Amino acid sequence: MDNNIDNLKRFIENIKEIGFWARLFSWKKVRRDLVDAVSDLQKLITNSENLREQAHSLDIANSSLTTDLRVATERIIKQDNEIGRLNSTIQENNGKLTQFAIDLSETRTTIENQKERIGQFSKDNGVLTERSTNLANESKRLSEENATNTETIINLTGRKNELDVEIAEIKINLAAIENELNTFKRHNAQLIADEENRKAKYENDTATLTSIRQQIQNDRNKEMEDRNTAELERIKNLKDTWGKHQENVRNVIKTICSKHTIEYLSKVPFKGEPDNTLFICDEYVIFDAKSPAADDLNNFPHYLKDQAERAKKYASLENVKVDIFFVVPTNTLEKLSNFVFNLGDYNVFVVAVDSLEQIILNLKKIEEYEFAEQLRPEERDNICRVLGRFAHLTKRRIQIDSFFAKQFIELAYKSETDLPTDIFEKVVEFEKSEKLNPPMEKRAKAISIKELEKDMIKLDNEAFSKGIMIDQLKISKGLNEVELYKPEE
Repeated sequence: MDNNIDNLKRFIENIKEIGFWARLFSWKKVRRDLVDAVSDLQKLITNSENLREQAHSLDIANSSLTTDLRVATERIIKQDNEIGRLNSTIQENNGKLTQFAIDLSETRTTIENQKERIGQFSKDNGVLTERSTNLANESKRLSEENATNTETIINLTGRKNELDVEIAEIKINLAAIENELNTFKRHNAQLIADEENRKAKYENDTATLTSIRQQIQNDRNKEMEDRNTAELERIKNLKDTWGKHQENVRNVIKTICSKHTIEYLSKVPFKGEPDNTLFICDEYVIFDAKSPAADDLNNFPHYLKDQAERAKKYASLENVKVDIFFVVPTNTLEKLSNFVFNLGDYNVFVVAVDSLEQIILNLKKIEEYEFAEQLRPEERDNICRVLGRFAHLTKRRIQIDSFFAKQFIELAYKSETDLPTDIFEKVVEFEKSEKLNPPMEKRAKAISIKELEKDMIKLDNEAFSKGIMIDQLKISKGLNEVELYKPEE
């Protein structure tokens, strides 16, 4: 990613420092610098868009990981709920199985008791039959007893049949209970198998989630470590750069002076020891190297302001240029908001190392303009023509304003003396209610010629709509020939 915006910085510095002569003779160069600055600005916009797209991609990836983590957490909670429900079902089934086993045991005990009673009844029936055979001769005597025994046998036989029916029903219920028990056993085995599968899946999902979480944490730790390493490396490079800044500035200025045949003074003829001094246009131009003393750049602007106030010791000396330059590292410009210190008798400019050559060449260009005989005849004529026209227009405007001011004052006095008292009092009341505010002038804003032309066109259109014809060509051509009104003596 190319973040080199030297052209843009140089253009801004040139615009801040451009003077009247540079506007007249170096406008083409300003236009070329403007093209390079626009290219750097477009480069910055492209880099900003790329960074915005990368941040958007990282936000999407982070949102996806957060969604996956939330879905895995919800799945784990559902699995825990399902496991609890299955455990409750298993406990309930175990209780039912226990109850069925108890009922089955009681049923079997009842069947055994009934079988013993049937065996006992069979033995009693055999004994009675034997007694009936042995006592056949005594049938008469025992007829009543025989009838009673017969009735008892009939009753016992009926009871035996009833017990057989009950045994059959108990066997059917027992078979149904055994089938239901087998069904519950199979269902319990299936639930146990499902529970094992869910536990295995839960452990796998938990292990996967833990692995993902660990991977994310490792990635974040690595990212933080890389950022810290990069920041430490950047701070180390800044310290190295700032430590060598003074020597670097001296070498750069010496190289520029050697390249463009500018006098560099190793020892100055006045009091003090500035870092770098050039002799241009019979003046000593001072370039002092300034760099931060610590990693924190927040105090650097205050340091520059303090040093600018102390630079008065150089500006007050004879033949020392009142414009003093502080050369700072390029990577500190983003922390600075004020690059010019206007301190009454002198000015201090904060510049970067990259802009030194352009500044020195501009100072050298001023030296060239000191020798008017080196200009071409047409250049000298153009300069004189522009200055003469400025002087004439200024004097003429002062003359016209003075004339109209005098006429307005006379008219004000006449209104006080010639108007009736009641009308004049009414005029004063209306005057107090009126308010006229001319456009406010701002120090950092130049008056736009295009805006003035738009205002003039608007006034011409309003006058034309009211039937007033204004010929600007005739007015501008004949204005200088019109004599101002002079009252007769």
